Amino acid sequence: MTLGIGIDEHDHEGRVITLEMEKFYLVNVYVPNSQDGLKRLDYRMKWEDDFRAYLLKLNEKKPVIVCGDLNVAHQEIDLKNPKTNRKNAGFTDEEREKMTTLLNSGFTDSWRFFNPDVEGVYSWWSYRFKAREKNAGWRIDYFLVSNDARDKMVDAKIHTEIFGSDHCPVELEINI
Repeated sequence: MTLGIGIDEHDHEGRVITLEMEKFYLVNVYVPNSQDGLKRLDYRMKWEDDFRAYLLKLNEKKPVIVCGDLNVAHQEIDLKNPKTNRKNAGFTDEEREKMTTLLNSGFTDSWRFFNPDVEGVYSWWSYRFKAREKNAGWRIDYFLVSNDARDKMVDAKIHTEIFGSDHCPVELEINI
């Protein structure tokens, strides 16, 4: 088990745990939130670049599976109210572009792979304004899989029926 990504600037917040398995790496991550007023957006952009470099280095050795709260709704389909959230943390153009860059660098969004057009399925809801009751949510929790292991994916699910947090569990079934 490895904690962090090997960059002191990022490794004090306990955001990354990597397990090296026989045939793959499993990376659990909690991506920094850009916060109200986008106070941490610049830091987040640097973190995204450094995290992507870390994943690509791992991927040179064997496939990588990334799971966790990536704190970004990648596409408009991934949140209930895209127009009113355009410049809010988690749905800025900058954050969405970093997710696109990560995917284009060799990773697949497992849930979107199996559900390319499904709307109204989210993994996080604010505790305010009865958001979960109204299903006014965001899909910000992911399983990303190295493209070279994409053919091993069997299914991906978001368990919206499970309560107990502002997030619900996400699941990846993979034969690797």
